[in-house]
Amino acid sequence: MPRLHVNVDHVATVRQARRERNPDPVAAALLCELAGARGITVHLREDRRHIQDRDLRVLRETVRTLLNMEFGLTEEMLAIACEVVPDEVCIVPENRAELTTEGGLDAAAKEAELARATPRLQAAGIRVGAFIDPLPEPIEACARAGVDHVEFHTGSYANARGGREHANAIKRLETACRYAHELGLGVNAGHGLDYENVGLVAALPHVEALNIGHSIVARAVLVGMEQAVREMSDRILASAPEA
Repeated sequence: MPRLHVNVDHVATVRQARRERNPDPVAAALLCELAGARGITVHLREDRRHIQDRDLRVLRETVRTLLNMEFGLTEEMLAIACEVVPDEVCIVPENRAELTTEGGLDAAAKEAELARATPRLQAAGIRVGAFIDPLPEPIEACARAGVDHVEFHTGSYANARGGREHANAIKRLETACRYAHELGLGVNAGHGLDYENVGLVAALPHVEALNIGHSIVARAVLVGMEQAVREMSDRILASAPEA
């Protein structure tokens, strides 16, 4: 069964709306772990719109499952990652004007940078991933760059309208999962996944982890964080292929 990694960025989004202390993403992460989450994900953005440096450092001290740090491929973020040493990183494209990450990293164009950054992070004891679209070219670039795993952008699937578009999107993801596995890459997936659409992605071959944030935080507003995480875990369990 794929592991559920909960992204707590949008707990921090609510906090930053008033520049208050609460809600605290560190406290939210603890509740997620108590509810059965297998990992915590945070995206430290260049503009610090939600997660702050303090959050990342305290999470490193308190997370007992797995800490995954997402960031844009800059020297500042590489230095922070090597200092804090999360268990995993996921290198993502970053645009200051975007509301959320809009597409996968252009790994082919960034291959040389990835190839330089990856051994530096791995030498610090960090497993390296890249957030990419489910297409052959970025998968191959990631394999050449030496990353440990890829995370497939599931936005096209989540936003698909109509039966054929939906079926084509999940087929692309399935093909990409198999190809990445053949090339020796671990496989994660995420973006736009919610309680209604997570099932087909959880059932894909070779998927090791699902990174889900907004839908869980939105549900938590109504039922509480622990209940929201348990409900998502139950959806994943019900859909995942048997080992």
